[in-house]
Amino acid sequence: MKAFVALLMCLVLFSCYALVSNALDTITTNQSLRDGQSLLSAGGTFELGFFSAGDPPKRYLGIWYKKITTVTIVWVANRVAPLADASGTLRVTSRGSLVLLDGNGSGIWSSNSLIPVLNPVAQLLDSGNLVVREADSSDPNNFLWQSFDYPTDTFLAGMKIGWNRTSGFERYLTSWKSIDDPSPGNFTYHLDPNGYPQLLLKQGSDIKFRSGPWNGLQWSGTPNLGPNPYYRYEFVLNEEEVYYHYELLNSVITRKVLMPNGIVQRFTWIDRTQGWTLYLTAPIDQCDNYASCGAYGSCRVDTSPVCRCLKGFVPRFSHEWDILDWSNGCVRRNPLDCEEDIFVKYSSLKLPDTRSSWFNKSMNLQECKVVCKKNCSCMAYSNLDIRDGGSGCLLWFGKLIDIREYNNYGQDLYIRMAASESALLPSPQRKHKLVMGLAVSFGSVFLILVLLTICVLQCKKKKMELPEGGIRTSLGGSENVECSGEDPKLRLFEFATIANATNNFSTDNKLGEGGFGPVYRVISSASHLYKIHYAIHGLNIYLSTFSW
Repeated sequence: MKAFVALLMCLVLFSCYALVSNALDTITTNQSLRDGQSLLSAGGTFELGFFSAGDPPKRYLGIWYKKITTVTIVWVANRVAPLADASGTLRVTSRGSLVLLDGNGSGIWSSNSLIPVLNPVAQLLDSGNLVVREADSSDPNNFLWQSFDYPTDTFLAGMKIGWNRTSGFERYLTSWKSIDDPSPGNFTYHLDPNGYPQLLLKQGSDIKFRSGPWNGLQWSGTPNLGPNPYYRYEFVLNEEEVYYHYELLNSVITRKVLMPNGIVQRFTWIDRTQGWTLYLTAPIDQCDNYASCGAYGSCRVDTSPVCRCLKGFVPRFSHEWDILDWSNGCVRRNPLDCEEDIFVKYSSLKLPDTRSSWFNKSMNLQECKVVCKKNCSCMAYSNLDIRDGGSGCLLWFGKLIDIREYNNYGQDLYIRMAASESALLPSPQRKHKLVMGLAVSFGSVFLILVLLTICVLQCKKKKMELPEGGIRTSLGGSENVECSGEDPKLRLFEFATIANATNNFSTDNKLGEGGFGPVYRVISSASHLYKIHYAIHGLNIYLSTFSW
């Protein structure tokens, strides 16, 4: 009987010990976590412990979902230095560092915390974040170290992908080497801070996929990633940080993973089927492959072939396009002139690569156009934020790369084009430019007719014969203009005089240009400004005076 009571008491004590052990989410400097033991987050969502992977099997310290039947690892500590056997031990040092020791007591991984600490503890939070903190402080801003700062291949709610702009510290994803090998793979997922930030999927140093810039609601190149009732994405850009994160809006279990093959996938857990369901993936099709159509080329997945030049552009090397090699992209069919350039609107686009861009949050679209127009290196502009009718300014410098077209999605982009491409403008703008051009041309013709009439009248008055063409000059400057009787308000000059006055027709003295050629400023006298129209092909010259 006594033996039975003693056995019963041992079973009760063992059960109590087991309950305490299973409920443990924190270890102190006086405790350790050995292989076979684990930490369980307070809500029972995540578990920290040791697991095996690889062939031959190696041991790793990691975090996985506790309530899910399929073992799903979300974080690995020693992915670079696996344990050869089950002798691993995790400790918290008095200096606030986590240390993973092998069977010989040698450290194979450490959190390397450098912040002074009095009484450190390590805790597994219900978000899946393993943190080191002061025992008497649970403020996230005071964490000494956290696993969320060192993600592996999985992006969980509450994590950040991005940069601390003060310290230069970056958080990013790195794929597993294979499905069964947690060591770092070939693919990384970054928030690139150059120009206006965007997400980049890389294989080594090569870009494989680009999200496009944040437009206030979502990334420009992710039409399937709009606002939804399950989770909320947010892009944060301030003086201290630039990052991207998401928060859950209900009890859905979801994770975003950079797979070993370089595909980014979002999964959701379905209790009914007891399995993960694929929710989103990127890249999603051929047009998501970075720069697949080259500079100024546009990719449209519902056409064949998928690549074509934007309107107003032609293949850089047509023979390459003939064999479906689009990598060298397109060029403008008419060269730019800077001052006379126009901006053509292209709609429903994934905005180009923003690594060589400039942005301003407070400017409107018209102010954006003015700034871009003044800088001959500015190739395009758009709104930064599409909400509430659009706001902010985003400018591109250099070639426009990685553009794709959508049917019922995308943004407006205004691309710098030669003035001769005005046919690409909407009808109202074309009519405006046509009317202005005709007005200038007819004004020039009218002015010529007036001058010829005055000259004829002068000649008749002097009983002189007006030579054919009305006005003649000598390129050498030695022959005077015929019909030399001068009206006080109409002066005729030799070519050499005009060339000297305009500094050999320098563009610095150019006032504008009409239908018959450029108009130049001449040094004026008696508050009169003389304008000379020099017709380049015929070398005919006329002069008019205007009182200001």
